[in-house]
Amino acid sequence: MSARKGLFSKVGKTKIIPLGLKILLIFISIILLSNFATNFLSIQLSKKQIINLNNTIMVEQLKELYTNASNQFQIYNYSDDKEGSVEALKKVAESGFSNKNSIAIGVMPDGKIPFAASANMFAHWYEFYDTEKLEQLNADLAADIKEGSITFQNKDGEYFGVYKYQADWGYYLIRAEKRSDLDANTKNVYLYTLLIIIILTIAFVVIGFLIINHEFRPVKTITHDLYEMQQHKQLELIDLSHAKNDDITYLAASFNSLSSSVNNLLGTFQKFVPKDVVAKAYTDQGIGLEGSQRELAMLFSDIKSFTYRTETLGNDIIDVLNVHYNKVIHNVHENAGVVGSIIGDAILAVYGTLDSRRSKSYNAIQAAWDITRSTAELRQTMSMRRKEVEKKRKLTESEEKIFLAVSLDVGVGIDGGNVFYGNIGSNEHMANTVIGDNVNSASRLEGLTRIYHLPVIVSAYIMDEVMQETTRFKFFEIDTVQVKGKTQGKKIYFPFDTNEMDNTLLEKYETYEKGLQAYYDGDWKTARKEFKKSELDELTQVFMERMGNKGAPEGWNGIWTMTTK
Repeated sequence: MSARKGLFSKVGKTKIIPLGLKILLIFISIILLSNFATNFLSIQLSKKQIINLNNTIMVEQLKELYTNASNQFQIYNYSDDKEGSVEALKKVAESGFSNKNSIAIGVMPDGKIPFAASANMFAHWYEFYDTEKLEQLNADLAADIKEGSITFQNKDGEYFGVYKYQADWGYYLIRAEKRSDLDANTKNVYLYTLLIIIILTIAFVVIGFLIINHEFRPVKTITHDLYEMQQHKQLELIDLSHAKNDDITYLAASFNSLSSSVNNLLGTFQKFVPKDVVAKAYTDQGIGLEGSQRELAMLFSDIKSFTYRTETLGNDIIDVLNVHYNKVIHNVHENAGVVGSIIGDAILAVYGTLDSRRSKSYNAIQAAWDITRSTAELRQTMSMRRKEVEKKRKLTESEEKIFLAVSLDVGVGIDGGNVFYGNIGSNEHMANTVIGDNVNSASRLEGLTRIYHLPVIVSAYIMDEVMQETTRFKFFEIDTVQVKGKTQGKKIYFPFDTNEMDNTLLEKYETYEKGLQAYYDGDWKTARKEFKKSELDELTQVFMERMGNKGAPEGWNGIWTMTTK
């Protein structure tokens, strides 16, 4: 236990002398002298350069630009060639540019930029983004203040300069420089300052080294022990038998305590994390651009009617998404999956990269139903809140839309197979990703959930793998479709969870399969009869619309070609 009384701390009965106090007393005069000298020199050397630069930008170039703008306006009135006048104005402005981000722009009171010249060929000025500064300019103009200095923010950084209202063109002429360019222009000044600082620092370091070296001899022993731990990648205890009773020793003692705790936690952590991941982290000390072909299962989940929800909720959709993803990502992780990517309202999860007692396809289906149930629980919660409000009053039209928008519903598509899994990008930025036709297929299967009004649709690959493992899920064939961009039909399935769904619903799907078989055989009369008998109206609606009152067309093969993705 440690206790503090006055300036010093105690561990038990041992008083800990603050090492910082020793260093402070030794170097306080040197630090003050160094700071005073370097700051004074830096200010004096930089002051003249900054003043000259600002005067040049704020006075001479804007004056010339303003005069030329008036002349070009007269030319424009005579020639009616507005574009030519603006181009001439740009050339005058560009001739005065001295830095790589120098700009001259004309800003309308509403923020639009009809005239812009920039030394940076990649810069594009279409709108004045600093609305607060624009409001100030307009307020000053109303008070008959038409010129002055200006500092404003753009997407690529801060700018400073001068402005003057050009009454002929009806906009503010602004001549400005990027703040970072000013820093570059003062580089020479800082180099001179740096040279002086280096000379002074060398002198101070020599003096300080001689003093500190005596006081810090015990640190060498501690540093050696820490280095050995780093080499062996194993936390151990530091030998403190010959250490002094100062802050460094106290820090080492705290490290020993932490080392014991971390070793215990690490032992527990390694029981839950795959050994190859731990070994790779220890061996490589980093992650590189690498990947391989692997057999994986991909789950794609998307929020239905997201455009309507975004239009209704505006920026509040972010809060709704965070609540939704908090549940979804938990469901993914709980079923041994990893999040591949989150794209707005859609999430791609990957299964098969982590060790699990269940197959990747089983975990993916289990996660799909967990996601569906979590979303249903959220809708139920919102429904209960709605009922509480309706007990007191009737909902307004706006409230009706909001309740509908926050009552999220999702579709989930799952496919699997051989894909590339690994890191792509560059050494500066990389991302873990999964690439392959099966990834796109999972997305298309999710899209089919909207057509067939089913929460989850999987491929034959997923069905085959799960059926080899368990009888919990009964797979009902839904259709054979040829999605856009493909030349062959693909059977799609609904994974019926026998542990969660009742037998009445099971019988309905069995009746539906009879209708589907008749549909495949071209006996559409029997198909319509069985579909109606199944009472799965939302699901069978798509087939009823396909068949109408007609019979199967000539050469019917049971494959329905989709015209959209």
